[in-house]
Amino acid sequence: MRCLTERVLVIGLGLIGGSLASALRTRGICRTVIGYDRDKDELETGLRLGIVDEAAADLLAAAAQADVIVLAVPVKAIETVLAEILPVLRTETILTDVGSVKGNVVRSAIRLFGCVPNRFIPGHPIAGSEKSGVAAADATLFEHHKVIITPLPQSDSDAVTLIARMWQAVGAQVLQMDVERHDEVLAATSHLPHLLAFSLVDTLAQEQDCNDIFRYAAGGFRDFTRVAASDPTMWHDIGLANKQAILQKIDEFTAGVGRLRKAIETEDSVAMLGIFTRAKAAREHFSKILSGSAYTQNNMMTKDTTFYAQPGGQVQGTIRAPGDKSISHRSIMLGSLADGVTEITGFLEGEDSLATLQAFRDMGVVIEGPHQGAVKIYGVGMNGLRQPPGPIYVGNSGTTIRLMSGLLAGQSFDSELSGDASLSKRPMERVAKPLRLMGAQVETGENGCPPVKIKGGQALKAISYEMPMASAQVKSCVMLAGLYAEGETTVIEPAPTRDHTERMLRGFGYPVDVDGNKVSLAGGGSLKATKIDVPADISSSTFFMVAAAICPGSDITLEHVGINPTRIGVINILRAMGSNLELLNEREVGGEPVADIRIRYAPLTGIKIPEDQVPLAIDEFPALFIAAVCAEGETVLTGAEELRVKESDRIQAMVDGLKILGADIEGTPDGAIIRGSKMGGGVIESHDDHRIAMSFTIASLRATGNIEIRECANVATSFPNFIELAQHVGIRVRKEEK
Repeated sequence: MRCLTERVLVIGLGLIGGSLASALRTRGICRTVIGYDRDKDELETGLRLGIVDEAAADLLAAAAQADVIVLAVPVKAIETVLAEILPVLRTETILTDVGSVKGNVVRSAIRLFGCVPNRFIPGHPIAGSEKSGVAAADATLFEHHKVIITPLPQSDSDAVTLIARMWQAVGAQVLQMDVERHDEVLAATSHLPHLLAFSLVDTLAQEQDCNDIFRYAAGGFRDFTRVAASDPTMWHDIGLANKQAILQKIDEFTAGVGRLRKAIETEDSVAMLGIFTRAKAAREHFSKILSGSAYTQNNMMTKDTTFYAQPGGQVQGTIRAPGDKSISHRSIMLGSLADGVTEITGFLEGEDSLATLQAFRDMGVVIEGPHQGAVKIYGVGMNGLRQPPGPIYVGNSGTTIRLMSGLLAGQSFDSELSGDASLSKRPMERVAKPLRLMGAQVETGENGCPPVKIKGGQALKAISYEMPMASAQVKSCVMLAGLYAEGETTVIEPAPTRDHTERMLRGFGYPVDVDGNKVSLAGGGSLKATKIDVPADISSSTFFMVAAAICPGSDITLEHVGINPTRIGVINILRAMGSNLELLNEREVGGEPVADIRIRYAPLTGIKIPEDQVPLAIDEFPALFIAAVCAEGETVLTGAEELRVKESDRIQAMVDGLKILGADIEGTPDGAIIRGSKMGGGVIESHDDHRIAMSFTIASLRATGNIEIRECANVATSFPNFIELAQHVGIRVRKEEK
């Protein structure tokens, strides 16, 4: 490690100061580490253990010569130490600290200096132990932990960079935050839990039978109260230094405990379940964030996932694809608005559907699960949703953001919907425009993309809306807004699109009239809870259908697949190309037709895809592009301009990727011309589009070289076990995550 600076003075050789000094010294991050502590024994121990290079007997002399000074003393002592060293500080010396309350540090600096010096960079390492003192120093303490620095507007950029690099050099992840926000966040996530642990142990210790309480305490009690073994003086100082933020969090916690007490006292099972399920979901999401596996608004947390597919193999067996994503979304939405308890089986536990589920939890709906596809929703009725605590983040889910725009337009509260980087490029004016015609106040972001901001309390009026292009999401958005509108809302489609919303509304007892390409409903009704069995998603099943259709020797059966007439374009197109495809055990479940689909290899022939089939297979075309390359002759797709505004420009993404593999293909404004040809290997950019990634995975069955597919993390949004199922049936693919 190259030296960052010459002389670093660490004032206060406790656990944090001693660990930092040891890490700086052992990693050679500076030329000389000087330690100072008012406790001479601690200072001598630090020198004897090799934690510091030099032990300073004279603080002022050491401070006068230091290039960087780290204040590692309790927060209430920082002002005293600053006052002591102020007369000898050089203008070029960089100051920082390790206190967990930054407002107190900043106020101390202002009282002494008149303002915060531009080379004073407040900092706070989020690391520690119940042990204290220099003997507990650990040079690895900060590895894989966060350090928050809180520079001010006047802070010197070179000083900020040096302090950040110093912490990075000892293994920490450095984040920046403003002072006030830091203290507010730490009051909630660190200070309050510590103080509660102290209070709980103190309360129980004063009971007459405390020996039995502590003797029989289980792991949960030990884990929760572990931090009560921390330094009492330090926490006394923190309690006073961050008084206002801590008091606010104590008040919020007290109110929460009061709600739980009332629920228990009145045996309010729904309220209790609401508290417990929301807490469980939040804790699980928190754990995922820590492991880097959760979708978050901060893309730094997203794993870099790559698929590596080898040529050859064939697909065999019987499998069931995950639950239908479209139906999973709608079951949560309508179940939340229904009166009574809705029970769902087969729910898709992908991140898109979970985003919808979490959104309704945030709006006060009690939801149990999901557990192995089972979900129980305690509906709040048409007007029972509550304002969420902040913007609703829906990750990569276009269905969630568009359908919920319609639903939220009818609520009494303001709301905001946002998504990840990919979703933030997708057009939202197509839903905003008809909602405005109904009287909603809707704002979209730059270029008509997310975020979507909706003002509550607007009186909606029914409209007759003729859609400029076929889109089930736009149709469903207008229909959901129509539930809250005065009069009868009608949507006229230019071509049939999936009708899951209409079917499910009827399943919840809400009258919907369908007359050819017109769908109508009257506002002001109610929904009645029901049971929903979500069929396997035909879009997810498509990848295995195409895999068997293109690969000699393949024979696969996909169980319990939804074959809604508005979704079977892929079946019709594959059959027209000559695929050996059978529908077995056809039946109806919860208003949705389902069947087992068996598909065996047969040579395919290129076709001109009928335009009336395009809306019925719009999500399946990336996989159908692969089928077309493997077919004899020419396949022509027209009327599919909608593909250019999906998670990616799917036409361009497939054209570019197939050309890399050597396929004969050319894109057109509304489709493509694909000629049967051989595919080699290559590196494919999926553009964070799950369907592009999965399509090129099945292409490996007919490729002659290895295919590397990048940016595959979003496969988890719709098909969380895709790789495992692909390997199970015989596709030679693996994934790597970084």
